Amino acid sequence: MNAWGDRLNKFTGKTRFVVCRIFVHLAGDDIAPLLGVLNRMAREAIDTEGDLEVIGEGLVQICQNLLQSSLYWQSAANEGDFFWQEGEAGDYFTELFTDSAQRYLSEAMLSEEDENSPLSFPVTRNLVVMITVAFTGEEPDLETNLADREALEYGLKALINLHYQNRLEAIQIHYSPAQFGDELTNDQLLLNFSELIPL
Repeated sequence: MNAWGDRLNKFTGKTRFVVCRIFVHLAGDDIAPLLGVLNRMAREAIDTEGDLEVIGEGLVQICQNLLQSSLYWQSAANEGDFFWQEGEAGDYFTELFTDSAQRYLSEAMLSEEDENSPLSFPVTRNLVVMITVAFTGEEPDLETNLADREALEYGLKALINLHYQNRLEAIQIHYSPAQFGDELTNDQLLLNFSELIPL
């Protein structure tokens, strides 16, 4: 949409919706605790049937953990768009959600424990966190290229602020691998997350 159309929509009081997705790739021997945080937040979201306030608090904890784990950041990417129609924003959010859910090992499989399964799991050295949000208004720190350490830091802090400003309309978090014992190899990373840009 052109700048004149944007100004007209603002002038007439239309709500601006932004939908964006952030990818953060972490690598190292000490990233397993973050996978634990992600799994705990996922269980809480399921237990509360997707309550936006609970998921928002989970988003804050995940962003804080990502910020504390910046030493392990390897690459990142982001994408998004803005809309003046809520339905169009919802359709785009669904499109990003579906794509994230179909990424390699991003769907946790709940199954019966095999009695012959090992008591210890291999520890993954790669973890990709995919955060998709929809919010109202403008947020320059999210509407820019986040494939830079400083920009990514500001972007994660902006997500935290959006929660406390009650501007989040939808939140979805995916991660690969989604459970302990699964491993995301370097080859699988390149194949399934080709948009990642080294930091």
